[in-house]
Amino acid sequence: MTPASVFVVDDHPVVRDGVTLLLRSDPCLTVVGSAESGRLAIERVASLAPDLILLDLRLPDMLAPEVVTELRRVHPDGKIVVFTAHGDHQGVLAALESGAHGCLLKDAAGAQLVTELRRVLRGERVVDPRILPDAGQRSDALARSGLTRREYEVLRLAAQGQTNPEIAESTGLARNTVKTYLQSALHKLGARNRVEAIGKASEAGLL
Repeated sequence: MTPASVFVVDDHPVVRDGVTLLLRSDPCLTVVGSAESGRLAIERVASLAPDLILLDLRLPDMLAPEVVTELRRVHPDGKIVVFTAHGDHQGVLAALESGAHGCLLKDAAGAQLVTELRRVLRGERVVDPRILPDAGQRSDALARSGLTRREYEVLRLAAQGQTNPEIAESTGLARNTVKTYLQSALHKLGARNRVEAIGKASEAGLL
């Protein structure tokens, strides 16, 4: 069995070296590279195409949600796990909403970290229960609803009172695309209009 390739992004050399050493102890994982900033990570991930990216929440040059969005653009198949020492940081939720596949705390035991990374590689969404407890529940609810991340994002902005043109501006999508995502979300939620969709999404624990 070919080991899964892992790329580590952290601005602290001690963390990068420590994680690399830890993961090398598992024959199912192999570290193929690292970066100390978001921009370097995006550049190197685009060429290396690792199976999993372990991403520090706080980087010196970019916000984690921005890095997640760009990593998914240059390497859509890669799994992204946010790695943080700050369990209550709102950036965690923003990173998850940008498309991260999980979030783990840096104080996780070595064996636990490896186990959780394997789960993510199998396609599971993994969020440490100490981190924004409702984030994991929201991810489960999203999976049950059948909504895509984009459909959920558009619906969430609609719930905040934004109009279609405003949603288009904030997401960078075309207005017709926003309308399509909203209509798809309404259909999946069994709602007749956006007000009913927002109500159903709230009842389902999505908002």
